[in-house]
Amino acid sequence: MIMGTFNYDTVLKVDFDDRVLAHIQIVVGAKLRRGESLYFSWRDDDGVGDGRTTVWLHPALPLVYKYFGSKMPRINPAWIEKLTESANSAGGLQLLPEPETTTTSVNGGER
Repeated sequence: MIMGTFNYDTVLKVDFDDRVLAHIQIVVGAKLRRGESLYFSWRDDDGVGDGRTTVWLHPALPLVYKYFGSKMPRINPAWIEKLTESANSAGGLQLLPEPETTTTSVNGGER
């Protein structure tokens, strides 16, 4: 598993698998490009308390996606759709598990 980092403002730094991070970036980017704010929630790793974290994402706040690997992971359109539905709900984007479907390469990426 290749781990990337999601940095929110100067307050929060969270490690996610590069594949997960790529899907988050696509969904969050689409919302923020439209000027839409949203909540983003995920379950914390056991090492930081095994709780849950939620952040408020706004187009004016800086986000940095730092990938560990040099190649873009394969994108699963079904997962993007599932995450986008979540992001468009009142509860905001929940980090949901990837659906069991075949992935499609976008930008020549690898899994």
